Amino acid sequence: MRVTFLGTGSAMPTGDRYQAGIVVEDAGNRVLVDCGSGVIHRLQSHGPGYEAIDTVLLTHHHLDHISDLLPLCNARYLAGEEHLTVVGPEGTESLLDDLFEAHEQMDDEIELTVREIGPGSTTVAGFDVEAQWTQHSMPCLAYRFDDRFAFSGDSEAIEELATFLDGTAVVAHDCSFPDGIDVSNHPTPSQLGETLATADADIGRLYLTHRYPHADGHEKAMLDSLTASYDVDARMAQDGLSVTIDQR
Repeated sequence: MRVTFLGTGSAMPTGDRYQAGIVVEDAGNRVLVDCGSGVIHRLQSHGPGYEAIDTVLLTHHHLDHISDLLPLCNARYLAGEEHLTVVGPEGTESLLDDLFEAHEQMDDEIELTVREIGPGSTTVAGFDVEAQWTQHSMPCLAYRFDDRFAFSGDSEAIEELATFLDGTAVVAHDCSFPDGIDVSNHPTPSQLGETLATADADIGRLYLTHRYPHADGHEKAMLDSLTASYDVDARMAQDGLSVTIDQR
């Protein structure tokens, strides 16, 4: 399995990190998880290209996770690719209906398939995927691709999610702010480390992603804070980073 971080930033641009987007590839299967601003550019520079993406899996519907959906559709149409499947939590169908209503020409350009899913097991783009609700300001799902890779989506540090991640070789987890920031809907590193430790989650490697500008210059302190309470190979995800994950 190959996981490529296209965007590791947030709703506040830094100039270095695009918004949320991760490509998961394995055995000829491919899915784009989230599609925030800048992701289609990263698909060209560090990913398989927008022509190769025919399925998008959304964690939730905040703008920094969906804002390149229509640009992706338009780019695919111009390249002769007229099909796209979008899978996501409740409300995904109405979201796409509203977006296409605002840009009526897209109805004639793209054959769109939309699926709404909830917690539990499903198949997406040839992958066996397990979904779990997170704790965020709108319905949001975390996703796990067997025992190799999982993405938290946006979430506070909660034990239910930590348990969901147990046994995964590589995890990408929201860790938007350093300690000392009063924040809800996202964890600080100390909160995340303490929650993973309490759940006794067995994770091979942990990448921190979805970082706001507040995290700039505090990367080492964030990793040290997390690993002070939870023993794990913790690293900062970066745009363009590609990771190969063997079966655990």
